[in-house]
Amino acid sequence: MTVPFKIDLQDKVALVTGGGGILCSGMALALAECGAKVAVLDLRKEAADKVAAKITAQGYCAIGVACNVLDRASIEEANAVIEKELGPCDILINGAGGNHPKGTTSQETFCKELFDNPDPAQVSFYDLDPEGIKFVFDLNFLGTLLPTQVFSRSMAAKGSGVVINISSMNAFKPLTKIPAYSAAKAAVSNFTQWLAVHMAPAGIRVNAIAPGFFLTDQNRSLLCNADGSPTPRSSKILNHTPMGKYGEPEDLLGALLWLSSDQAAGFVTGTVIPIDGGFSAYSGV
Repeated sequence: MTVPFKIDLQDKVALVTGGGGILCSGMALALAECGAKVAVLDLRKEAADKVAAKITAQGYCAIGVACNVLDRASIEEANAVIEKELGPCDILINGAGGNHPKGTTSQETFCKELFDNPDPAQVSFYDLDPEGIKFVFDLNFLGTLLPTQVFSRSMAAKGSGVVINISSMNAFKPLTKIPAYSAAKAAVSNFTQWLAVHMAPAGIRVNAIAPGFFLTDQNRSLLCNADGSPTPRSSKILNHTPMGKYGEPEDLLGALLWLSSDQAAGFVTGTVIPIDGGFSAYSGV
């Protein structure tokens, strides 16, 4: 992976939650290539270490750190490790998030037949598990709020810093079948704007990136058949994306670096940037 352009992050400490995933691991590497000391945070320590090892093998500075973004004690412990080994946080990427089957319906729209004759194997709107909804909302919203509370304290103390949240195209255009994820990402976008206003006196800029559709470990089985061909849902997505393709992890890096740079984006805060191949602009007609 090659960054589209370089910004000067020398002596900056950047933290990436969810850093073991496909999209966020690319962000971690890009920040390192620009000179940042990077902490790759993930619930799975082995995943974080694997990404950190890839970064250090290329001559950059990175460490892997275990972190449960829903557990304040875990976040505090991670922060202590990072401050000891790298220093206090300057740039926070809140990348941890995801969906859960218990927050997902089986049908795209209301089905009268299933309503009249419920099928235990099918999940209707009326069958959604509140615990599943709570898990998805907590992972995406609280998993953004709690790390920000912990990691931005050092930014507020020194009067500068950058927070970049990862929202989703679902915040703009909620997808069928995934009400919990769509609502949670809408909350992330709203929180981004709220926090940007709240933290402006502290010198902390807060923005978000809203990716469109990218193939990741979480969604690959939903979008691709075993032979690699697109599923019907995948075809719908591509037909409603004017550029007619999925995004690549590298497509996120330009916005990431721009928002990370005080020189380039010093007057930018409270924005949510769609990176979606035109999906949010297309009405379908």
